Amino acid sequence: MTIREKILEFVNSEDYKPMVKEQLLVEFEIDYKEKEEFYKILDSLEKEGLLIKTKHERYVPINNEYLVVGTLEGNEKGFGFVVPDDRSRDDIFIPAESMAGAMHGDRVIANILRRSASGRRDEGEIIRILARENQFIVGTFEESRNFGFLIPDNSKISYDVYIPKSSFNGAKDRQKVVVEITKWPEYRRNPEGKVVEVLGYMDEKGTDIVSIIRQFKLPEEFPDRVKKYAASIKREVTQEDMEGRVDLRELKTFTIDGADAKDLDDAISIERLENGNYSLGVHIADVSHYVRENSILDKEAFKRGNSVYLVDRVVPMLPKELSNGICSLNPNEDRLTLSVIMEIDKNGNVVKHEILEAVIRSRARLIYDDVSDYLENDDEEAKEKLKDLLEELDLMKELAEILYKRRERRGSIDFNFPEAMIILDENGIPVEIKRVDRKIANRIIEEFMLVTNETVAEEYYWLEIPFLYRIHEEPSEEKIADFTKFIHNFGYVLKGKEIHPKELQQLTKDIKGTNEEQVISTLLLRSLRKARYSEEPDIHFGLAAKYYSHFTAPIRRYPDLVIHRIIKDHLKGKLTPNKLRMLEERLPEIADHTSMTERRAEEAEREVEDLKKAQYMSSRIGEKYEGIISSITNFGIFVQLENTIEGLVHFSNMLDDYYYFDEENYYIIGERSKKIYRIGDVVNIEVIGADPLRRNIDFALID
Repeated sequence: MTIREKILEFVNSEDYKPMVKEQLLVEFEIDYKEKEEFYKILDSLEKEGLLIKTKHERYVPINNEYLVVGTLEGNEKGFGFVVPDDRSRDDIFIPAESMAGAMHGDRVIANILRRSASGRRDEGEIIRILARENQFIVGTFEESRNFGFLIPDNSKISYDVYIPKSSFNGAKDRQKVVVEITKWPEYRRNPEGKVVEVLGYMDEKGTDIVSIIRQFKLPEEFPDRVKKYAASIKREVTQEDMEGRVDLRELKTFTIDGADAKDLDDAISIERLENGNYSLGVHIADVSHYVRENSILDKEAFKRGNSVYLVDRVVPMLPKELSNGICSLNPNEDRLTLSVIMEIDKNGNVVKHEILEAVIRSRARLIYDDVSDYLENDDEEAKEKLKDLLEELDLMKELAEILYKRRERRGSIDFNFPEAMIILDENGIPVEIKRVDRKIANRIIEEFMLVTNETVAEEYYWLEIPFLYRIHEEPSEEKIADFTKFIHNFGYVLKGKEIHPKELQQLTKDIKGTNEEQVISTLLLRSLRKARYSEEPDIHFGLAAKYYSHFTAPIRRYPDLVIHRIIKDHLKGKLTPNKLRMLEERLPEIADHTSMTERRAEEAEREVEDLKKAQYMSSRIGEKYEGIISSITNFGIFVQLENTIEGLVHFSNMLDDYYYFDEENYYIIGERSKKIYRIGDVVNIEVIGADPLRRNIDFALID
């Protein structure tokens, strides 16, 4: 038992009486030389919210009945919600007057003051800030005569930051800047700070996206030591690299990716066996051969967690020498892989599989659009480009349909959200935004990656080896109850408290092509828990899968790299008891950290997309479009255009009547005219405003 575990056991025992740190030092017979280390452990237990220090400096355990440890989710209106570390608990509402100077993202302890009568959302107050999140804040600098202040880009930070004149450091009015906090907020007092970096004016090329990179603390440049390490890695596969590997260079393998992709981490091989089954090979770049555990390259990859894709640039997990070079499965070059060869029957069952350390030589680099043009339209030009692989592509289509039907039978939920393609000019200004739907080639590769990820996860589940799973827990009863009430307005019904994925899958089929499809799908997604990484196996509810992992993208996701190392150690018999113990200790940290970096990447990508959409519409004020009402709130209606851009029609801009939201019937209605607007109604709008800083777009309805 570690000293940390002993402390927790001691303070949680029934006969423990609260002690100051010096008393605990004596109790644990800690040598004087080691006292600082002991005090550090006490501090870390306090920061993690496992202990709390009273006003009299005495340590007591957290009483989970009325104290909640979690992360504060701020709101621009000043209130917030504490998202508990304990995932089984609901968020705690914190009124503005009870925030105690806490800011969005801070780790806090909340004291529950009022239990909700419905049992849905308790109300509390912040009693302790365990760790501050926003040492540096990105925003717009505004200058007055004797002082300045920062308006944060992140609207969840409700405070403006006061900046004394002596701390402007060259910043000019309306520039984007990074400010370091020098005094944290207190009750009725804003935080203070100093400008530490001037990013430029918002309309200067690249300033907008760099601001978002800084806001989300994305590590843009690789440190020099990492660059040097990456540059020293060999550019070609050597004979020594291939030793002990299965030589699959004669196998007909090829990649299918987007036209702009440079990090090709998966290749496919396929053939029909004599018994009528399919042999599907999914060959994944063996990144772990080059990114050695605990090397500076590995530590940097862990810190980043994943690559982030921001419209006109990528913040990569690995330096380009690896991601676009030796690890990328470029055509006609020898490459090291971890290959999964699966025999799949006509019902989509994997009847046999093998995981191999291999070397391959891809025959071709195919593009999604060409493959889709051939498979969907029998396009002659595409056919000519793909002439050496037509048989394989036909087989892929056949097998992907079988795999999809198998997933469908067990209840896997497919969301069909349209994606936006944003095209920028040479100055980073959006010139076109269009809707992009998933084509058949994308769906084929998706099916093959899904079956590979499942196959790998199931094998290592039964081997009972420490592993990293991708889990998606069952939704909470409360969220599903709210969702059921919502869809009832549209005539849809979900039965029972416990919902099986199959029922939700059926719902997505029922709403397909309807006016309300978009809003119901969006709300359904919000009602489900977020998928995350975990060292403990659990279901993947959305895929209706018992076992699931992320194995197929080690160039851009750290969990996949970790899994590759575990698999290779197992294949080589290197999983010693000591190694297994180390994995058990380390995997929870990797799971939590990479779940966080994934959320950060998603938020940054969404922020850039919203920014570019607002920029695009800001040059189209006065233009008129047809759209569809995508959602309704108590302050207005959102209208989505064909190109996926969404804007708000605020009630204050609906001048023909006084409108209000009828929650029971889920529509808005004019008080005098009784005119009704429902989700799915087609309306004509005029663009009346767009604010790239706030990512807002405003519409007005027109006849």
